[in-house]
Amino acid sequence: MRGFLIFSLLLALLLAPCAAFCEEDMPEWTYPIAPEILANPNGYITLANTESLLDGDYEPEDLENVTVKKASSGTMLMRREAHAALHRMFDAAEAVGYTLYAKSVYRSYQTQRTMYANRLEKVGYDDGVVAYPGSSDHQTGLGIDILNYEWTKKEGMTPAFAETPEAQWMAAHCQEFGFILRYMEDKEDITKIIFEPWHFRYVGPEAAEYIMANHLSLEEFTAEWQAYVAEYEQNGGDFERLVLLRSLMDPVQVVDVTGDGEEEFSF
Repeated sequence: MRGFLIFSLLLALLLAPCAAFCEEDMPEWTYPIAPEILANPNGYITLANTESLLDGDYEPEDLENVTVKKASSGTMLMRREAHAALHRMFDAAEAVGYTLYAKSVYRSYQTQRTMYANRLEKVGYDDGVVAYPGSSDHQTGLGIDILNYEWTKKEGMTPAFAETPEAQWMAAHCQEFGFILRYMEDKEDITKIIFEPWHFRYVGPEAAEYIMANHLSLEEFTAEWQAYVAEYEQNGGDFERLVLLRSLMDPVQVVDVTGDGEEEFSF
């Protein structure tokens, strides 16, 4: 085992200079978000809307039961990393005097299809209140509706929730925990969804900080970075190769020291 670890370490050290050299023959990457994040290996920046529909059988593999305060006693599911970040956000809110409640998290395609059909039957047209099946942010397992106690007692949700201190705190601080305000007030023409001050979406800390600092919808962010990648490749870059080379450059870290003092490494 020790011999394999030493061999792997030496291999990584030998490959690192090659990776750096190979990257030098491509244009400089200047976009504020790292290419390995934009490659979206975990699906955290996946866009779901009417132009980017999720498959009907799509269901995240790492869904787990939500254990923060909830608006109802029913089972709620969320992707593992987003759930951990949600706990941090709820705890931070509690520390400054705001108690938050999860209202709705993961929804399957079938659930969304039923909700959409019921809404059409009720109002007679698509009014942007319930997302078209496959276009729901909730199906990603990364989107969540969050309310305060007062609003958990109301029949429905309206943009008036934005006037509450809890909604204002979340809009100001969500990016610190990797979340964005998914459906902004002045982005309705782009998102095709009404202003939802209760709906937040986990995209990871780096993307969240950039999106919120630049007041972007997820649609605008996606179009922006995809346009940058296209230009990068037109100028001689190779996005997929760059992501691979960056992965080879990940630092070696000591992850454990055994009882006999032998170090084990992670690459």
